[in-house]
Amino acid sequence: MLNTQSHSVLNAISHFSTHTPHKIALQGKVAESLTYGELVTSIELVTYRLNTASTKVLGLAMDNSPAWAIADLVAMELNLPVVPLPYFFSSEQTIHAIEDAGVNVVLSDQPILLKQVLDECGKNILQEKQYLIGDKVITEFILEIKTFHDLPKGIAKITYTSGTTGKPKGVCLDLLTLNRVALSLLNATKAMPTDRHLSILPLSTLLENIAGLYVPLLAGATAILMPSALVGLSGATGLNIANMMEALSASRATTTVLTPELLNALVSAIEVGYTKPHHLRFLAVGGASVSPQLLNRAAAINLPVYEGYGLSECASVVALNTHLDRKIGSVGKPLPHISIKLSEYGEILVKGACLLGYVSDLSNERSNLQQSTEYFATGDIGHLDEDGYLYITARKKNQFITSFGRNVAPEWVERELTVSPFIAQAAVFGEAKPWNVAIIVPAKNATSADIDIAIAEINQSLPDYARVSQWLSADAPFTPQNNQLTANGRLRRIAIWQHYQERIDEIYKEKSYAVL
Repeated sequence: MLNTQSHSVLNAISHFSTHTPHKIALQGKVAESLTYGELVTSIELVTYRLNTASTKVLGLAMDNSPAWAIADLVAMELNLPVVPLPYFFSSEQTIHAIEDAGVNVVLSDQPILLKQVLDECGKNILQEKQYLIGDKVITEFILEIKTFHDLPKGIAKITYTSGTTGKPKGVCLDLLTLNRVALSLLNATKAMPTDRHLSILPLSTLLENIAGLYVPLLAGATAILMPSALVGLSGATGLNIANMMEALSASRATTTVLTPELLNALVSAIEVGYTKPHHLRFLAVGGASVSPQLLNRAAAINLPVYEGYGLSECASVVALNTHLDRKIGSVGKPLPHISIKLSEYGEILVKGACLLGYVSDLSNERSNLQQSTEYFATGDIGHLDEDGYLYITARKKNQFITSFGRNVAPEWVERELTVSPFIAQAAVFGEAKPWNVAIIVPAKNATSADIDIAIAEINQSLPDYARVSQWLSADAPFTPQNNQLTANGRLRRIAIWQHYQERIDEIYKEKSYAVL
């Protein structure tokens, strides 16, 4: 039997395995499914097979599938910290996450690819073995870890964002917090046993992990977990809209989660003649800001779209529009498990479901925010209206989020660009856009061809969401005199954006997203 004490998700699985044992809990590819009764058996079997004696921190380098879900639930059963390792991470980011969190066992459904990454960085593989999880053959790698982190008890998930820098921080979350958010979403979305949730986003994304796996299981519903290619995704930014539309239709999905770019693709497809998925009742959109224009287009074709807001440090969702409480332009009302206040500068502060700390800070005995009276400073500027709806108006930090929901720190990309002898200065932009644009100040005697080659080479070292797809030649160098540089050499991003905004907007119009 499952260890269900204080584990809401595991308790729900155990409950439904008794009361609706033949109901499909997890659906993968055709003929790949597990009932609630079979799910309990699979969790117990993998719990036995996993090298639990030596596993300290478990890494999941797997595509969406029932196997991913089972492995995640096994770790929950064993109280093992889990580190999702997205395939859209660069090799450097994957290795950083493994080393930073002290991952010593990795489960992978693409062992050749993972082994290549491990070999390239000199990671010593002590042992590898294969076994079935669900209907999928998984390879377990046991890695040599010279120094184990003394992680505090209670850490259930260490999630690394898509890369606010080249080496993102590991956000440590406990199981109580994850369950609290999942239960809030269960109630806010009115999830029910008849729901069929299609995971289009990777389960390695915290939002999808909670909303696409934990919430359906809490409701006694069906989580549909197909490989990314079958739902139209490749990497962090590749999309085959025909595959996504087919997946939504064939799965009879009632709920799903999309980033703004995926929503734009869905709306555009329906507008040009694709059949609207008729079973959808709740389509959540988040990960980046959503334009009211796009939401109005969705409303015009009767898509049940609800915008939300959250961040990894607050265990994903903080606020959400719902069927009963909805205002276009807002990100909805704060969920009941958290409280929000604003600083004197308008920064959004959150309490009630916060991180235990970052992996890199735990050795400094960072206080447990989730259990304290502290508020977490989100770095986002916003306000609450008289009806309690939250609005996001700006970002305190320079980090931007692409319309695919990937975090990018422009300083990171700019640093890589200016290493090139052909690029003197660079400013990168991409907030709420599908790809990034750079304003380039060429080095002396550098040609456009030189810069094209330099950017192509630099892009190879970056994950796809951080790459520069288009660039503009600057009218003049960024200097304090033209107000585009501070006295100590930092870019004045707002001034640069204002100067080039019209030309940047023209590029996005010319290269706009096309429905395939």
